Amino acid sequence: MDSVKNKNIWIIGASSGIGEALARELAAQGAKITISARSEDKLKAIADSLGEGHTALPLDASNPDMLINAANSFKDLDTVIFLAAIYAPHSKETKDIDFIHKMLDVNIGGVFNTVNAVQPVFEKQGKGQIILCGSVAGYRGLPYGQPYCATKAAIHNYAESLKIELEPKNIDVKVISPGFVKTQLTDKNEFPMPMIIETDEAAKAIAKGITGNQFEIHFPKKFTYIMKLIKILPTPLFFALSRKMRKAQ
Repeated sequence: MDSVKNKNIWIIGASSGIGEALARELAAQGAKITISARSEDKLKAIADSLGEGHTALPLDASNPDMLINAANSFKDLDTVIFLAAIYAPHSKETKDIDFIHKMLDVNIGGVFNTVNAVQPVFEKQGKGQIILCGSVAGYRGLPYGQPYCATKAAIHNYAESLKIELEPKNIDVKVISPGFVKTQLTDKNEFPMPMIIETDEAAKAIAKGITGNQFEIHFPKKFTYIMKLIKILPTPLFFALSRKMRKAQ
């Protein structure tokens, strides 16, 4: 894809944060945006503010039937971007098992639901692009980071598999790996967040990555490259570092 202009782009998880900022950035670049999340009122207000030709499509990402019906409603679809996520701050407190299952249903289940819904549409068209949002938090298992880190690691793994599987069908797959971005989710954190950026900066990085050749869209680079170094550390060294992180919390 050389440009997003006049492309039909569906953003799931766009009622706030990075998703909302990305919708505004892509709309400004001439894309035709459809935004989804559970909050109908917020979505409609955002879609109206984007101007004519942009659509609000409320749904629950954990509901596979809603995703299938939504995907089949498009006359033409170029790109789907999955950004929906449930998050809880990293802490030593044991998380409620019902909350964990809810997080799994949205963060991972929503990704599988989305791919299940759009893959047949893209195969019929003979083209398409799937972009899934992981995180640098999914590079390694961080102390007290689960279950969120585990869901993001799963997304990275799944995206890598899909990349190779869907290439012959002319379906491009990418994964987003943000560092810290100032949103309602990260506002819950009580620990220092190095090199945190605003949502508009994140949106610009994603918009650029959509038309790029790279599989992974990661930002801010100064922080993500540090995390990539941690990712490739030998396991004993990583565990030694993790123990220091655990003691610091």
